[in-house]
Amino acid sequence: MIDHSIGVDISKDWLDAHRLIDAKSRRFANDRRGFRALIAWMGDGTNESVVRVVYEPTGPYHRKLEQALAAAGLPLVKVNPRRAHRFFDAAGQIAKTDRLDAAMLARMGCLLALAPRLPRTPMLNQLKDLHMAREALVKDRTAAKNRAKTLVLPLLKRCNAERLRQIERQMQAIEAEIMAHIQADPDLAATFAILVSIPGISAVTAFALIIDMPELGALEANEAAALVGLVLPLPSAEPDSSIQPATDKELL
Repeated sequence: MIDHSIGVDISKDWLDAHRLIDAKSRRFANDRRGFRALIAWMGDGTNESVVRVVYEPTGPYHRKLEQALAAAGLPLVKVNPRRAHRFFDAAGQIAKTDRLDAAMLARMGCLLALAPRLPRTPMLNQLKDLHMAREALVKDRTAAKNRAKTLVLPLLKRCNAERLRQIERQMQAIEAEIMAHIQADPDLAATFAILVSIPGISAVTAFALIIDMPELGALEANEAAALVGLVLPLPSAEPDSSIQPATDKELL
């Protein structure tokens, strides 16, 4: 049965939307006027309530749209890009256009009955930005360490060493800011305390889990796997000894 799912492919300047219930597609500007037009178009002439709006995260380009749709009370489904692309491949989509991607997102939401979830709060968006800045510094640090192995001139060695010290200072400042944000929220602080109490999970790993999976603690195992683009095997009544477990490479 086809329900009233909407797929939206988001780019810097445009929003390509597909309305599954009547197979209508339309392009809107990725700005406030476009948001209003998109929201009005979603229910235009259908006489049906929107079941879900399905989209992929696109860095800063989806956030204002997400906030506008949430303010309008629309049910939002943000899908992991890896999971979406697997669905596209399984459905046999060969052509690659924004319009087709929007249609596939709508079909994915309907066929998999994806459940809407609350969008990220502004504070979680700030944490995400901080986390991405830290990841960029980690890459810079690795590059600087690799350069240090080949430098010969004393001046270049000093400059590289200073750059490494600067990176470390910036990482410490970002980590302190992330911790301050987490401690300011009682729920996040409680989740952080639980995570770091687990052997092998450091503060940095806990940061990443909280920021990338804020739904932790409120999901079933298969729901958590879906969020990160993994597929868990279906449970069986009796294990089949003839079936060999899949390797990590096969699962990914």
